[in-house]
Amino acid sequence: MRIWKFALGIIAAAILLGFFLYFENNSVVVTHLEIKNGKVPAAFDGFKILHLSDLHSKRFGQNQRTLVTLIKKSRPDIIVFTGDLVDREHYDVEADVTLLEQAAKVAPVYYVTGNHEWWVGKFHVLEPNLVRAGIRVLRDDNTGITRKGQTIRVIGIDDVARDGSAYTMEAAARAGLDIAAKGLPSEDFKILLAHRPELFSVYGEYDVDLVLSGHTHGGQIRLPVLGGLIAPNQGFFPKYTSGTYKFGNMTVVINRGLGNSVVPQRIFNRPEIIIVTLKR
Repeated sequence: MRIWKFALGIIAAAILLGFFLYFENNSVVVTHLEIKNGKVPAAFDGFKILHLSDLHSKRFGQNQRTLVTLIKKSRPDIIVFTGDLVDREHYDVEADVTLLEQAAKVAPVYYVTGNHEWWVGKFHVLEPNLVRAGIRVLRDDNTGITRKGQTIRVIGIDDVARDGSAYTMEAAARAGLDIAAKGLPSEDFKILLAHRPELFSVYGEYDVDLVLSGHTHGGQIRLPVLGGLIAPNQGFFPKYTSGTYKFGNMTVVINRGLGNSVVPQRIFNRPEIIIVTLKR
């Protein structure tokens, strides 16, 4: 009898653990952040930016229904995606394009590459699909958004993995920003879409006000007090994994991402959508 009770206890614990792990990997949390900056034009006070990152070809229901429902409920003014839409090991172009195609029906979508877009080696195929879906692909480029005669700038740079070992990461980021950001009026409020947050010291050289990034996966496993366990290019117990960081007049927002790569499981680190509201 004791053996049966022990066996049932083990089975119950395994079922609960399975539910917990599934919930941590698939239950999406919506994080609301308010960014205050005196350079935000009056016409953009309350402007909502929905920030997505690091899908890694993961599916959230048929035709990405779970994510699309959350996007529609959020009623954003624009949507941005900060890289790693695809995954080197699990390339699924249908899942990737479907998400942004559906998102583009809700609000204008701006997209930049991550390292996996370049590691896969198929971006020359993916990019035309995104353009046909109505996505604004920013590759070392910028664009203006105008409301009531006032304008903010959205700048986007390719991930530094595009150039392989030709440059250091810092030099590659500067090369992109030299093209995308130089010469923009200093009084304009500037949003930079860049996959890697750890290059914030480079971004700060270009008079940008808000940086939206991903790449860290929130540290993959988040521990009480200690935070994220490991992040690409930052190693164990990384300093920059989630939320907002202030560097002078520049704010960096790091999205924990939606999918996984290499490590297949998140713990205390659910997939994330961020809603950034600009305030004067």
